[in-house]
Amino acid sequence: MKEVMAIIRMNKMNQTKKALADAGLPAFVALECLGRGRGLINQEVLKGAAEGNEEAIALLGTKGRLYPKRIVTVVVPDADVQKVVDTIIGVNKSGRAGDGKIMVMPIGDSVRVRTGEAGEAAVS
Repeated sequence: MKEVMAIIRMNKMNQTKKALADAGLPAFVALECLGRGRGLINQEVLKGAAEGNEEAIALLGTKGRLYPKRIVTVVVPDADVQKVVDTIIGVNKSGRAGDGKIMVMPIGDSVRVRTGEAGEAAVS
């Protein structure tokens, strides 16, 4: 089993959720978070500044700000890892900085609380 953790843009959450469900992977956890990559300008802030939003204009001069993101976590059997990764990339890749990151980590075991099923049966 593997845990696939993806950090994505907030505005891609609904599309990601639908794509995972369409790929047969409806179970996941999503958390709101703050973070930043190597880029210094958030395109949403730039867009807001162009529209005259005073808060966005004030943010343009700051460096090192943290931006709202989502963390999506999916635990799947090893055979499904590539499907999850490809699905998330397919929805979130724009070619611009800030598209996100995907990390894949091993999971030692999993137990479904309701039934007591363990291992891959608990995540299938």
